[in-house]
Amino acid sequence: MNSIFILLFWAVIVIVGYFFYSKYINAQVFEADSKRATPATMYMDGVDFMPANRNVLYGFQLNSIAGAAPIIGPIIALKWGWLPAVLWLGFGVLLIGWLHDYASCMVSIRSDGDTFGALSYRLISPRARKILISFIYFYLLLIAAAFGDVIATLLSKQAAQPFPMLVIVAVAFLVGHLIYRTKFDILWTTVIAIVLIFASIAVAPWLPIKGNFHVMLIAVLIFGLVSAVLPVWRFIQPFNYASVYVVYFGIIAGVLGVLIGAKPVTLPAFTQFNIGAGPLWPLLFVTIACGAISGWHSLVSSTGTSRQIENEIHVRPVTAGAMFAEFTIAIIAVIITATAFSGSDEYLKALAGGPAGIFVTGLGGALTTLGIPVSFAKIFGGTMILVLALTVINLVFRFMKVASSELLGERLPIAKNQYVSTIVALLLTFILIETGTFKYVWILFGGANQLMAGLALMIVTLWLAKAAKSYAFALYPAIFMYVTTVAALLYTSIISLIIPILLGKVTGSQLIGNLIAGLLGLFLAVNAVILAYDGVKAFYRYKTAKAEGAPVQA
Repeated sequence: MNSIFILLFWAVIVIVGYFFYSKYINAQVFEADSKRATPATMYMDGVDFMPANRNVLYGFQLNSIAGAAPIIGPIIALKWGWLPAVLWLGFGVLLIGWLHDYASCMVSIRSDGDTFGALSYRLISPRARKILISFIYFYLLLIAAAFGDVIATLLSKQAAQPFPMLVIVAVAFLVGHLIYRTKFDILWTTVIAIVLIFASIAVAPWLPIKGNFHVMLIAVLIFGLVSAVLPVWRFIQPFNYASVYVVYFGIIAGVLGVLIGAKPVTLPAFTQFNIGAGPLWPLLFVTIACGAISGWHSLVSSTGTSRQIENEIHVRPVTAGAMFAEFTIAIIAVIITATAFSGSDEYLKALAGGPAGIFVTGLGGALTTLGIPVSFAKIFGGTMILVLALTVINLVFRFMKVASSELLGERLPIAKNQYVSTIVALLLTFILIETGTFKYVWILFGGANQLMAGLALMIVTLWLAKAAKSYAFALYPAIFMYVTTVAALLYTSIISLIIPILLGKVTGSQLIGNLIAGLLGLFLAVNAVILAYDGVKAFYRYKTAKAEGAPVQA
């Protein structure tokens, strides 16, 4: 089959999802109102609450949600075949993904910019708030360790990659200063940023910067510290806005490269239901997160973007628009992988070297199809992955800071100090990465991520039920994500980690790693069940109130 047909499927999903379904939900259910004041305009403090230009905020949203996951997850999932991956990406984003991002942002906006911790307290119960925030903190720690390790590894192995990243950091400070301090024209600011960034990629081969893994890891954590403590307008927002043009170029060039190349798909459409990694259901649905649906997006939308939206009518293009763009990145990753190898054996051999390498090579091939030099294409591919990964680091420690304050602030006032809470998060991340402990809990990351999505959809459903609005379109995806995620966590914890211990198949440090990871997986699953129980009780409270004709507006 020709890869063009996958692009046609992509086009249909984007048109139906963005231009019809999201427009309907925005107008008929949430009733977006341009005259309604947003938290960004009501509580502007110049730190977290800061009205932003819609175009700037779109770049912030896309770069913040994407990370490297929409590239890595789909490439790994091709072990089951390209057809299950494409179908889950398409129908996942159409029925769940964009809705999850949009509704998470809108519910927060309608709740004065509250985070999910505060919303769970009001909508479910005090116990739910504690469980949810504890889960979120652990989940964020997994994200920080995962992406911190990926970035430090790539920077230490590719001497041409650090220079463009240093330039992008410097450009971010420049963009923030020009837009918010000098009120310089945003168009010219954007042009300056693009020229400087792409020039840095072009000259990078002649300006190598060598550093070992540990040095690069410390640099990444310093980056996270700066992101967490500076006002959002000073660094996070301009970094994501300026660097997103690397992503835009990668998406456009990737699509054009696929169209011009029109290569046949060489990997099988379907291999088998149960592969070495496990069964297609539920594991495919947690292997592919970003691109279809990802719990990380709910935190970006509710804790970051909702506090920067200056007009409710911007929510749909910013959140739903960014989600469909991320879906595009995932589809490109699938196509360039599914057309790059002669068969499954060659693909699996390349996968052993890491999915990031497959993407860099594949995207480089798409760029050279357009006449772009090979040297630029390879460095650009690495820069795109680094930009996507660093935008996650850009926010994850900021969110951990907020979670620490909400969970421990009343009993331990020092937890409200942004420097203390951020440094603690940085140290925990450093320990996880440097000790190698993280490799044992990595396989739980996908489950934890998609469980967060289920929790977010549950909160959205409860908010809609309390406000006496239609909620079925959020309820059924929430149930699907909950059941799938808990099944994946139990499978991973029991089948992959605990049973090998009981059978004596693992020893030494691997035994300890398996045991810790298995218990963590069970802990997450149990917490999910408790939250679901409390959520069902809250749901029926609101249903009863509606039946009695006395809905409580959210």
